[in-house]
Amino acid sequence: MKPDGPAIRRVRKAQNMSLRMLQELTGLNRGYLSRMERGHIRTSDDERVRTIANALQVKPAAITQEE
Repeated sequence: MKPDGPAIRRVRKAQNMSLRMLQELTGLNRGYLSRMERGHIRTSDDERVRTIANALQVKPAAITQEE
């Protein structure tokens, strides 16, 4: 899946969630999440994207780009 970093950031901020909280909910490294939000990570395995979507309580399609 191709994560849409800016969409992840928008959803996270709309929920008043810090990057640290997203890290705690997903178990993913905060630096990794930050790089993803900034668009430095353009592909990720499906499981990581689903984990982020679950933590944000959105469908994966809300935080991914069409391939």
